[in-house]
Amino acid sequence: MPVPLSPFPSRVLWSDLIDLLETYLEAEDIKEIDRAFFYSAYAHEDQKRKSGEPYINHPLGVAYILGQMHMDTATISAALLHDVIEDTEITKQQLSNEFGELVAELVDGVSKLETIQFKTREQATAESFQKLIMAMTSNPRVIIIKLADRLHNMRTIGAMKLASQKRISRETLDVYIPIANRLGMNEIRIELEELCFKTLYPLRYKILDFHLNAISQQRADTFDKIEFRIKEQLDKKNIQARLIKRNKHYYGIYYKMLDKKKTDTNSKIQSFSQVNNTCPLRIIVNSEDDCYRVFGVVQNLYKPKGNDYFKDHIAIPKTNGYQSIHTTLQGSNQVLIEIQIRTKKMDERAEKGITSYIRSDDEIDTGMNEWVRQLLDMYRNTEDSLEFYHHVKEGLYPEEVYVFTPEGDIKKLAKGATAIDFAYAIHSKVGNHCYKAKINNEYVSLNTPLESGQTVQIFTESYICPKANWLDFAKTHKARSEIRNFIKTHQSKDALNLGKQMLDKELSAYSLSINTLNDEQKVCLLKTFHAKNLDSLLADIGLGNKMAWLVACQFDSTATASSHDLVHKQQTFPIKGTEGALVKFAACCHPIPEDHITGIIHQGKGLTIHRMNCKNLHHNNNKLFPVEWKSEIEKQFSVDIEIKAYDNKGVLAEIAKTLADMNSNIENFLKKESHGDITVMIFTISVFDRKHLADIIRKLKRLDIVIHIGRR
Repeated sequence: MPVPLSPFPSRVLWSDLIDLLETYLEAEDIKEIDRAFFYSAYAHEDQKRKSGEPYINHPLGVAYILGQMHMDTATISAALLHDVIEDTEITKQQLSNEFGELVAELVDGVSKLETIQFKTREQATAESFQKLIMAMTSNPRVIIIKLADRLHNMRTIGAMKLASQKRISRETLDVYIPIANRLGMNEIRIELEELCFKTLYPLRYKILDFHLNAISQQRADTFDKIEFRIKEQLDKKNIQARLIKRNKHYYGIYYKMLDKKKTDTNSKIQSFSQVNNTCPLRIIVNSEDDCYRVFGVVQNLYKPKGNDYFKDHIAIPKTNGYQSIHTTLQGSNQVLIEIQIRTKKMDERAEKGITSYIRSDDEIDTGMNEWVRQLLDMYRNTEDSLEFYHHVKEGLYPEEVYVFTPEGDIKKLAKGATAIDFAYAIHSKVGNHCYKAKINNEYVSLNTPLESGQTVQIFTESYICPKANWLDFAKTHKARSEIRNFIKTHQSKDALNLGKQMLDKELSAYSLSINTLNDEQKVCLLKTFHAKNLDSLLADIGLGNKMAWLVACQFDSTATASSHDLVHKQQTFPIKGTEGALVKFAACCHPIPEDHITGIIHQGKGLTIHRMNCKNLHHNNNKLFPVEWKSEIEKQFSVDIEIKAYDNKGVLAEIAKTLADMNSNIENFLKKESHGDITVMIFTISVFDRKHLADIIRKLKRLDIVIHIGRR
């Protein structure tokens, strides 16, 4: 395994920790830490680790890791005490009385929830993880202690059973390594990756280790010459710089060689020989200005590989605050020279991440504060810890895209983000009411993926609300969290409102309404349909779990609820398209106002509106529900039109302009087929009603390029 970036003793002694702390802490601080050590040693006196060694060796090892980061007195003390609440009889209040509220809060934040009984191990992990993240939002030292705790456990994992080793390594790889990356703690991230890789794939690790060592020896002279040549040119330019030959990270190499990377058309590295035919150098300079001067020097020495191999993270830092210039150059013998250029301060922050801010009393950067704010939003918008756990895991993206608002502001989004993610990045209200977007002045659908450098504009309407299918293309945790929260909140309300309207319509056949039912009638209904209260009964009707006509039939003197021959006096249900999430319009036939329509109740999903001539009605066993359009409808509806046109240059632009002039938006576009100079295209457009659609079709027919047009 590559040497850890921060060397550690195989077994940390108390004297080792004291020697380390004396390099940067005052005597009074060390005295307080000394008190915490003996308190912890006494609390864990009769406890052993799996290896058989005294338990105190673990908190001592965690404290030593944090000492290497030059963390403060409270953090080191909390590290020594971090297991006493979980593994001993000592309470949080006792710790607070002895060491102060800050230390007690840090220890409590790290502690797992062992006292709660969970149904599954994943739920237990999720509960602990949620508590950890919430504690981190109030004090980032909590997650720093937890990462140090996880690192020491991974360093000493060999004493555990193989199944436990695999489980802990997988959890570390899935959750804690992305968090370390998100906090910019590169040293810890890399060492954790190496330890997990060695545990999960020991044979692959050994093979990789053997080949890497052999290749490194073969190419040592070539790499030394490259390093010498660059240093020589920098000296001539009077640029003070320190060149570091970066370590090969086994997990990073392995990840680049995975099959999914081979099939990725954007992948830059695909084979073992390509991965290792590189000279990785880091150049540390004194100022930001020197970074760009060094970049100019190396570009003159070696041929640039291409624009895709250059990234300026100084001008546009990563979300975790990382800053550096990255470039890849072509050396002799097909050797690639991978160079990172940064200042001393950038280098420290790149390796230490959030810990460099805390110990220097700097304010944590706005990107970190934004992430913490998003975590809090997610916490408020999720009902259980398991959902929160998965939301955070989804949100720990290692790469970003950078796009611009029309005003020129930069928005950082996860790689693969779409226009809907951009809308939610601006504000939750913008996301909840968006219906179309422009990318570089061209109209696009909300599911269009974004690329760095694009300018994105979002359009909203007050009647628009999130739909469940938005989750199919929303990629960022903020967007997905907001969409889920809106649907959950409004679905319950919509179900209640829809159920009330449906039941009132059925009760009208008996000259009744919900408001006129007396207490005895309501109790009878609740008993018959096993409902807790009237609201839950109405919500069940709205969700399609109970039929409104069947409930209303309880008041029919000629039939009973248990009869197979219920007299059905169902009334037509009026709709206007804004009833909520539980009234949907079928995508198969796209009904619009003035169409002849009917509804289908789907259990647990509400009411779906179809055109009467929709072919899917013949294959549906659900009971049809009579519906009709209300007279006052203000929203627009989706409809498909098929256009056969001459495949001339600018045909799409001309059609799009005509639609815009007719107050219609293009929601989706598909080029169905082409024959010679004729093409067939399918547009999903927005219209107010059949008359609006007819006007649009007439207008498009007048275009010289259009041969035939019709509704699908």
